[in-house]
Amino acid sequence: MTFPREKLTFVTDSLRELELRRLIMNALSEVTSDAGTVTRAQLSSLDIGFETRRLIDQSRGIWNPRDLQATLSVLSTPSGPYDDAALDGSVFRYDYRAGTTDGDNRKLRRAYELSLPIILLRKVGAREFLPLFPVYVIADRFEERHFLLGLDESLRSLSDPSNPTPTERRYISRLTQQRLHQPEFRAKVLLAYDTRCAVCLLKHGRLLDAAHIIGDREDRGDPVVTNGLTLCKIHHASYDSNMLGISPDYTVHVNRDLLEEVDGPMLKHGIQEMDKRPLTIPARRADQPDRERLATRYDEFLAS
Repeated sequence: MTFPREKLTFVTDSLRELELRRLIMNALSEVTSDAGTVTRAQLSSLDIGFETRRLIDQSRGIWNPRDLQATLSVLSTPSGPYDDAALDGSVFRYDYRAGTTDGDNRKLRRAYELSLPIILLRKVGAREFLPLFPVYVIADRFEERHFLLGLDESLRSLSDPSNPTPTERRYISRLTQQRLHQPEFRAKVLLAYDTRCAVCLLKHGRLLDAAHIIGDREDRGDPVVTNGLTLCKIHHASYDSNMLGISPDYTVHVNRDLLEEVDGPMLKHGIQEMDKRPLTIPARRADQPDRERLATRYDEFLAS
């Protein structure tokens, strides 16, 4: 069987573009591996090994590089003029650019037609963005003037992304939590705490977690900065297991039995010496941990 030269050229160009997108996303993954966020300056000039690429438009929400067949990234600002949102138990809705169904939307529609992965940039700070990738355009709702973005390649197989079955809805809800809500919570908490452990001041982002004061499955367990603490891996595990507690006056406390235990330098310097140490809190009052939530959690520590 033979194919027209035009079709072969199109297939080759699409494969080259897919490989370029893979290289871009690999480089972006490395840049964001520490704190999970990236600045506009970094997005404006990302080194991918053999060249630098711009990943964000200077003034618009959709970035359509001239040399690519389809959109490379879309920007979502929670406080912006568009109704972009993670739908209830569903996928991410991204509104058309205002005033047209074509224009900038044409290349985003092309990403849908060619099944090319894009990058979703969520603004989480004054100058910081949380990049989510690979993201796929899984539906083009022309009459409703929005696209649906799937946060995982598996969502491309949904028969009706706007009306998933109950089983699909449960799966998508878990996926949205893992791919959108949890990374966004972590990014905002690490930004508030200047990417350092609130207990020991460790600043290696790859070793830091955004810990919930009140668990996310409990009442008042909202994924907000005031319900979060940046903790290194060992202090996060200690906090979750009630070996370490934090009182509402922002003081660190270590379990009494643990204080009396003898078990080498890690226990001594990593945990025991944290007892009665003041918690390091964000400079912005609006980001500081909620004292009522801390009190509730501290009562659990005392009871243990």
